[in-house]
Amino acid sequence: MASLWTFILIGSVIYLFWLNRKVAEAANVHAKRQSEQLQVQLMSVACSKRRFGFLKSGKPGVKSEFIFEFSSDGENAYQGILIMENEYLKSVVIPPHKI
Repeated sequence: MASLWTFILIGSVIYLFWLNRKVAEAANVHAKRQSEQLQVQLMSVACSKRRFGFLKSGKPGVKSEFIFEFSSDGENAYQGILIMENEYLKSVVIPPHKI
């Protein structure tokens, strides 16, 4: 019985790691897409918040907030925020920046 719980625990850890990687890769794609739409240079993407819970659809999942840095002129850096549920983008906050 102890080995069954060990397999369940190991499987859960692997699944959560896989889910976190999937969300991070989706955030990177969304940040690149936002940078292309804004016609700015993407500098970095980092996770600032992540929590597990129930999504608005009622299903369990990951709610995440990613910060992406971009530059419009090569000298100044700005930080936008991607708010995601699992790998789906819910909203984007983009600060005022030079064009």
